[in-house]
Amino acid sequence: MEAVRRAVRCGLAATLLCVAVTATATDRLAAARGDAVASGKADGVAAGWSIDARKPAGWTQDCCQYARAIGVDLVLYQGEWTGEPNRVMVLNVWPAKLATLDAEWQDDQKHYLQRDPAAKVEPLPLPGARLGCRGFVYHGSDHVDDAVAFCDPGKASGIRFSWSMALAADDPTRQSLLAAFAQVIESSHYRKQAAEAKAAAAPASP
Repeated sequence: MEAVRRAVRCGLAATLLCVAVTATATDRLAAARGDAVASGKADGVAAGWSIDARKPAGWTQDCCQYARAIGVDLVLYQGEWTGEPNRVMVLNVWPAKLATLDAEWQDDQKHYLQRDPAAKVEPLPLPGARLGCRGFVYHGSDHVDDAVAFCDPGKASGIRFSWSMALAADDPTRQSLLAAFAQVIESSHYRKQAAEAKAAAAPASP
Protein backbone atom coordinates (compact mmCIF):
# COMPACT_ATOMS: atom_id res chain seq x y z
CA MET A 1 0.00 0.00 0.00
CA GLU A 2 1.27 3.43 -0.84
CA ALA A 3 0.00 6.93 -0.17
CA VAL A 4 -2.88 8.75 -1.85
CA ARG A 5 -0.95 10.51 -4.60
CA ARG A 6 0.53 7.23 -5.80
CA ALA A 7 -2.83 5.51 -5.42
CA VAL A 8 -4.42 8.02 -7.78
CA ARG A 9 -1.54 8.55 -10.22
CA CYS A 10 0.32 5.25 -10.22
CA GLY A 11 -2.03 2.48 -9.10
CA LEU A 12 -2.18 0.48 -5.89
CA ALA A 13 0.25 -2.15 -4.70
CA ALA A 14 -2.39 -3.93 -2.60
CA THR A 15 -5.55 -5.70 -3.72
CA LEU A 16 -8.37 -3.46 -2.56
CA LEU A 17 -11.77 -4.57 -1.37
CA CYS A 18 -13.49 -1.95 -3.50
CA VAL A 19 -16.89 -3.59 -3.85
CA ALA A 20 -20.04 -1.78 -2.75
CA VAL A 21 -22.54 -3.72 -0.65
CA THR A 22 -26.12 -2.99 0.23
CA ALA A 23 -26.25 -0.38 2.98
CA THR A 24 -27.27 -1.75 6.35
CA ALA A 25 -29.56 0.02 8.78
CA THR A 26 -26.49 1.06 10.81
CA ASP A 27 -24.87 2.51 7.69
CA ARG A 28 -28.01 4.48 6.91
CA LEU A 29 -28.09 5.93 10.41
CA ALA A 30 -24.43 6.98 10.10
CA ALA A 31 -25.16 8.59 6.73
CA ALA A 32 -28.17 10.37 8.20
CA ARG A 33 -25.85 11.94 10.78
CA GLY A 34 -23.74 13.28 7.93
CA ASP A 35 -20.96 10.74 8.42
CA ALA A 36 -18.89 9.36 5.55
CA VAL A 37 -19.59 5.63 5.11
CA ALA A 38 -17.91 2.92 3.04
CA SER A 39 -18.66 -0.82 3.03
CA GLY A 40 -17.20 -3.95 1.50
CA LYS A 41 -18.08 -7.60 1.08
CA ALA A 42 -16.41 -10.52 2.84
CA ASP A 43 -13.31 -11.71 0.99
CA GLY A 44 -11.59 -14.88 2.16
CA VAL A 45 -10.62 -14.45 5.81
CA ALA A 46 -11.76 -10.82 5.75
CA ALA A 47 -15.30 -10.36 7.05
CA GLY A 48 -17.74 -7.95 5.45
CA TRP A 49 -16.91 -4.51 6.80
CA SER A 50 -18.17 -0.96 7.18
CA ILE A 51 -16.10 2.09 8.10
CA ASP A 52 -17.63 5.42 8.97
CA ALA A 53 -16.04 8.71 9.97
CA ARG A 54 -17.19 12.22 10.76
CA LYS A 55 -17.23 14.18 7.51
CA PRO A 56 -15.77 17.70 7.84
CA ALA A 57 -18.23 20.52 7.17
CA GLY A 58 -18.29 21.51 3.51
CA TRP A 59 -16.74 18.27 2.26
CA THR A 60 -18.44 15.81 -0.12
CA GLN A 61 -18.12 12.04 0.08
CA ASP A 62 -18.16 9.53 -2.75
CA CYS A 63 -17.79 5.76 -2.53
CA CYS A 64 -19.24 4.45 -5.76
CA GLN A 65 -18.49 6.78 -8.69
CA TYR A 66 -15.25 8.75 -8.50
CA ALA A 67 -13.76 6.50 -5.81
CA ARG A 68 -14.43 3.35 -7.79
CA ALA A 69 -13.02 4.95 -10.96
CA ILE A 70 -9.63 5.46 -9.29
CA GLY A 71 -9.69 2.12 -7.46
CA VAL A 72 -10.24 3.24 -3.86
CA ASP A 73 -13.03 2.76 -1.31
CA LEU A 74 -14.03 6.35 -0.49
CA VAL A 75 -13.01 9.90 -1.29
CA LEU A 76 -13.76 13.13 0.54
CA TYR A 77 -13.30 16.38 -1.37
CA GLN A 78 -14.23 20.07 -1.40
CA GLY A 79 -15.95 21.87 -4.25
CA GLU A 80 -16.20 20.14 -7.63
CA TRP A 81 -14.50 16.81 -8.33
CA THR A 82 -11.50 17.39 -10.63
CA GLY A 83 -9.80 14.01 -10.58
CA GLU A 84 -6.65 15.62 -9.16
CA PRO A 85 -5.32 14.13 -5.90
CA ASN A 86 -4.56 17.47 -4.22
CA ARG A 87 -6.72 18.07 -1.10
CA VAL A 88 -8.62 14.80 -1.53
CA MET A 89 -8.93 12.45 1.44
CA VAL A 90 -8.81 8.82 0.35
CA LEU A 91 -9.85 5.68 2.21
CA ASN A 92 -8.20 2.40 1.17
CA VAL A 93 -9.17 -0.96 2.68
CA TRP A 94 -7.26 -4.17 1.99
CA PRO A 95 -6.98 -7.76 3.31
CA ALA A 96 -4.37 -7.86 6.08
CA LYS A 97 -1.25 -9.60 4.78
CA LEU A 98 1.67 -8.34 6.87
CA ALA A 99 2.00 -9.48 10.48
CA THR A 100 1.47 -6.13 12.21
CA LEU A 101 0.29 -2.59 11.57
CA ASP A 102 3.85 -1.39 12.16
CA ALA A 103 4.97 -3.64 9.31
CA GLU A 104 2.34 -2.05 7.06
CA TRP A 105 3.46 1.53 7.56
CA GLN A 106 7.16 0.61 7.57
CA ASP A 107 6.64 -1.06 4.20
CA ASP A 108 4.87 2.06 2.94
CA GLN A 109 7.74 4.28 4.10
CA LYS A 110 10.28 1.96 2.49
CA HIS A 111 8.55 2.19 -0.89
CA TYR A 112 8.02 5.95 -0.64
CA LEU A 113 11.67 6.62 0.17
CA GLN A 114 12.82 4.28 -2.58
CA ARG A 115 10.79 6.38 -5.00
CA ASP A 116 11.89 9.69 -3.47
CA PRO A 117 15.14 9.27 -1.49
CA ALA A 118 15.24 13.01 -0.69
CA ALA A 119 11.83 12.96 1.00
CA LYS A 120 11.47 13.56 4.74
CA VAL A 121 9.04 11.83 7.10
CA GLU A 122 7.54 13.26 10.28
CA PRO A 123 4.92 11.87 12.69
CA LEU A 124 1.35 13.15 12.50
CA PRO A 125 -0.09 13.37 16.03
CA LEU A 126 -3.47 11.62 16.38
CA PRO A 127 -4.17 11.71 20.13
CA GLY A 128 -7.85 10.83 19.76
CA ALA A 129 -7.48 8.01 17.24
CA ARG A 130 -8.91 4.55 17.83
CA LEU A 131 -8.04 1.29 16.11
CA GLY A 132 -4.33 1.78 16.74
CA CYS A 133 -4.05 4.40 13.97
CA ARG A 134 -0.53 5.67 13.24
CA GLY A 135 -0.08 8.85 11.22
CA PHE A 136 2.79 10.57 9.47
CA VAL A 137 3.50 13.12 6.73
CA TYR A 138 5.85 12.58 3.81
CA HIS A 139 7.51 15.80 2.64
CA GLY A 140 8.26 15.07 -1.01
CA SER A 141 11.14 16.59 -2.91
CA ASP A 142 8.54 17.74 -5.48
CA HIS A 143 7.08 20.05 -2.79
CA VAL A 144 3.95 17.94 -2.48
CA ASP A 145 3.28 16.37 0.91
CA ASP A 146 1.36 13.16 1.61
CA ALA A 147 -0.41 12.82 4.95
CA VAL A 148 -1.11 9.15 5.73
CA ALA A 149 -2.58 7.15 8.61
CA PHE A 150 -2.70 3.36 8.91
CA CYS A 151 -5.34 1.72 11.11
CA ASP A 152 -6.01 -1.83 12.33
CA PRO A 153 -9.54 -2.92 13.33
CA GLY A 154 -8.12 -6.10 14.86
CA LYS A 155 -7.08 -9.56 13.70
CA ALA A 156 -10.65 -10.88 13.60
CA SER A 157 -11.61 -8.28 10.98
CA GLY A 158 -9.10 -9.61 8.47
CA ILE A 159 -8.52 -6.09 7.11
CA ARG A 160 -6.45 -2.97 7.57
CA PHE A 161 -7.15 0.47 6.18
CA SER A 162 -5.55 3.83 5.57
CA TRP A 163 -6.60 7.42 5.14
CA SER A 164 -4.37 9.63 3.01
CA MET A 165 -4.32 13.11 1.50
CA ALA A 166 -1.92 15.00 -0.77
CA LEU A 167 -1.39 18.74 -0.36
CA ALA A 168 1.08 21.32 -1.59
CA ALA A 169 3.88 22.05 0.86
CA ASP A 170 3.10 25.78 0.62
CA ASP A 171 -0.71 25.44 0.78
CA PRO A 172 -1.93 28.46 2.78
CA THR A 173 -4.68 26.33 4.37
CA ARG A 174 -2.29 23.53 5.31
CA GLN A 175 -2.98 23.58 9.05
CA SER A 176 -6.76 23.55 8.68
CA LEU A 177 -6.51 20.75 6.11
CA LEU A 178 -4.37 18.63 8.41
CA ALA A 179 -6.75 19.34 11.30
CA ALA A 180 -9.71 18.17 9.19
CA PHE A 181 -7.72 15.11 8.11
CA ALA A 182 -6.92 14.25 11.74
CA GLN A 183 -10.62 14.67 12.65
CA VAL A 184 -11.60 12.10 10.05
CA ILE A 185 -9.03 9.58 11.29
CA GLU A 186 -9.82 10.11 14.96
CA SER A 187 -13.54 9.60 14.32
CA SER A 188 -13.12 6.50 12.15
CA HIS A 189 -15.13 3.52 13.34
CA TYR A 190 -15.15 -0.09 12.09
CA ARG A 191 -18.13 -2.45 12.06
CA LYS A 192 -18.27 -6.08 11.01
CA GLN A 193 -21.00 -6.50 8.43
CA ALA A 194 -21.31 -10.30 8.21
CA ALA A 195 -24.17 -10.70 10.69
CA GLU A 196 -26.27 -7.90 9.19
CA ALA A 197 -25.58 -9.08 5.63
CA LYS A 198 -26.70 -12.63 6.49
CA ALA A 199 -29.86 -11.33 8.13
CA ALA A 200 -30.66 -9.20 5.08
CA ALA A 201 -30.08 -12.13 2.73
CA ALA A 202 -32.16 -14.64 4.74
CA PRO A 203 -35.51 -15.59 3.16
CA ALA A 204 -38.61 -14.30 4.86
CA SER A 205 -40.45 -16.74 7.10
CA PRO A 206 -43.68 -18.12 5.55
